[in-house]
Amino acid sequence: MNLRELILTENACYKTGKTIVPKGIMVHSTGANNPYLKRYVGPDDGLLGKNQYNNYWNQDRPDGRQVCPHAFIGKLADGSIATYQTLPWNHRGWHAGGSANDTHIGLEICEDNLTDASYFNAVYQEAIELCVYLCRLYNLTEKNIIGHYEGYQRGIASNHGDPKNWFPMHGKSMDSFRADVKKALNMTTASPPPPSPPLSTESKKLYRVQVGAYAIKANADAMLAKVKAAGFTNAFIKTE
Repeated sequence: MNLRELILTENACYKTGKTIVPKGIMVHSTGANNPYLKRYVGPDDGLLGKNQYNNYWNQDRPDGRQVCPHAFIGKLADGSIATYQTLPWNHRGWHAGGSANDTHIGLEICEDNLTDASYFNAVYQEAIELCVYLCRLYNLTEKNIIGHYEGYQRGIASNHGDPKNWFPMHGKSMDSFRADVKKALNMTTASPPPPSPPLSTESKKLYRVQVGAYAIKANADAMLAKVKAAGFTNAFIKTE
C-alpha cells in the first residue's frame, strides 16, 4: 500500500471537528472518468500534480456540495497508484449521505472509463490493503466492509450504486472484495527462528593438577586412595 496523507483542512466537514468510533468501512467509487487523485486531493504536494482548475476538495464546499471521505485511491501524476488519507480516520466524514457517516470510514476509488483492467486491478488491490490496515487498526473484520449501494439497501446511505457499477465489469463484487480482505487478514508471516548463539572464538584450556610423584608404587596407591576418598573419583596413576 502506498499510503500518504493530505488532510482536507479547508473542507467544511473537517472544520466541524466531529469524531466517531469506526465500526465499519464503506467502499465508494467516484462515478467520473478521471483516475487522477489531483482532481480531488490538493493542493499539489509534488506527487499529485497540479489541478489546473483548482477544483479539488480541499475547500469549504467543493462543487457546492457537502462531501468529504476519509481517503481516495487513484493515480499520481506519474501514473503510479497511491492512497491519500484526507480526514483523520476517526473524524465523522461526509461520504454516505446517511447514518453510516456516524459509524463508517469512507474510501473513494477514482474511476476511469471502467474498461482498463490493469488500472482496476491496481486500485482494487490498493483498496484491499487499505481495508486490511484499517481492520487491524480498529479491530474490524471483512464483515464490517460494505459498498455504498449496500449501505443504501440497509437504509444507512443515499441511493447510489457504487461500486457495483464497476466491479462486475472485471469479475469482482463486494463479496469477492470481502473474501480477498479476509484472505489477506488471515495471512501470517512465520516468525524466523531465533539466531543461534555465536560460536566462541576462544580456544578451550585444560588445567591439570598434579599432587605428587612417587618412586614406590605403594605410596602412589595410598595417595590415589586419599584423593578418591576426597571425591575426585576420576583420579588415576600415570606412569612416567
